[in-house]
Amino acid sequence: MSAAIELKGITKRYPLVVANDHIDLTVYPGEILALVGENGAGKSTLMKILYGMVQPDQGEIWVHGQPVQIHSPTDAIRLGIGMVHQHFMLVDPLTVWENVIVGLEPHQRGMIRRHEAIARVTALQQELGFVVDVQARIQDLPVGVRQRVEILKALYRQAQILILDEPTAVLTPGEAQELCAFLRRFAQQGGAVIFISHKLDEVMHIADRITVIRDGRVVTTVAAAETDPQALATWMVGRPVVLTVARTPAQPGSPVLTLEEVRVGEWVRGVSFAVAAGEIVGIAGVEGNGQTELIEAITGLRAYRGTICYQGQALPCQARAVRRWGVSHIPEDRSTRGVVLDFITKENGILGDQDQCPFRGWLGILQDRALQSHAQDLVERFDVRPRSLTVTARRYSGGNAQKLIVGRELTRQPKLLIAAQPTRGVDIGAVEAIHASMVQARDQGMAVLLVSADLNEVISLADRILVMHQGQITGELPNPPGSLVSLATLGTLMAGIPDHGKSPSLAPPN
Repeated sequence: MSAAIELKGITKRYPLVVANDHIDLTVYPGEILALVGENGAGKSTLMKILYGMVQPDQGEIWVHGQPVQIHSPTDAIRLGIGMVHQHFMLVDPLTVWENVIVGLEPHQRGMIRRHEAIARVTALQQELGFVVDVQARIQDLPVGVRQRVEILKALYRQAQILILDEPTAVLTPGEAQELCAFLRRFAQQGGAVIFISHKLDEVMHIADRITVIRDGRVVTTVAAAETDPQALATWMVGRPVVLTVARTPAQPGSPVLTLEEVRVGEWVRGVSFAVAAGEIVGIAGVEGNGQTELIEAITGLRAYRGTICYQGQALPCQARAVRRWGVSHIPEDRSTRGVVLDFITKENGILGDQDQCPFRGWLGILQDRALQSHAQDLVERFDVRPRSLTVTARRYSGGNAQKLIVGRELTRQPKLLIAAQPTRGVDIGAVEAIHASMVQARDQGMAVLLVSADLNEVISLADRILVMHQGQITGELPNPPGSLVSLATLGTLMAGIPDHGKSPSLAPPN
């Protein structure tokens, strides 16, 4: 059987790093190959080369036994290659169905057959089990729903070879299982899948073979049945990795953040809860149920009704003032709200605090020495790669940009940390470090509000878990270390089914 894809000696060099160093990779029809590695290991660069978005410095690409030249995504699509990108490739003003069909519109006499297009997209999303309003505009959708549109867009093109870069990062366990089931059917019908993920349990479940890349080179390729998550993590990082979060019982103090009957447009409907100093409160729920709008209200980015108090005082509805009061925010969309893509590392390292000492001098001039020292500390403590302080955020992999953001927000030593999807797209080694940093901050008296689509992350970190459904809190679960909060229980609450009729306890424990 000839390979669906064969990469031979692929090399790509950038001024500061060798992204791919003579990589060989083979994928056969009927199999799912998982590609794993740390952030910046070269996975996304390799897949962009295969999809025609980046040109290699050397090496060959073979498709179905024939050497090919892929100069653009158009060439890749003609060869039957589709890609779901980690960062969205959508047109915000267009609707869901318009984004999905763009370039392959059903038409007659120069006119798009609108009803046929909508019917096709609707049928495809129903097959996948996705819930998406095909008439909604992308700019009005939360991050999780946009990711589903990316998946729909790739599958609409009926590719024989699918590349998926972190496709389940914003999906619930049920949605991820449905996607994995679809990919398995796709492979059984002769398709080939390259699946990039940092979720090692997920990789073990779906993959036939697993290729590990570290520092731009292939470390090993192994059958999934012949390895385990611990071995994969060690190959990825080059050292043993602790896969579980070590935390002691929380010692909560007085409330730092208190919400009473908070309403945000049509998205948040009467939410009340509190977060105390020295505890992590997690919010679980399918994305699109009001979590994003709630966090935007707390951080001063969106108007609201009701009461939001910080240390007993009404929190101002202005982002800069909220930050001045001692609130840090890790935003869910790092590209638009976490960094400025064309700013360099030392500039992104002080975003939001650029007018504060020691970064601003007497005449309002930025103090380069202070920026340099601060950025150097960030990249070293949080292992941001490349280590250059003058590289633009656009040049970072998604995970390394995330590490820079998390480091910036934690080093401010805030009283309250709002963490939305803090480890989305981050490798296992960085997840270990970020989780440890958040638990350490909690133990030092910080209040942490965690919102994550990764339920395992919520269960691992949170001392209490709130569940949101259709803009409301549908339940609360205590989650001391060693407790056995189940995904099934969370799933029930996420579906809007009350926890045996019990009213959730919304006050922090004494």
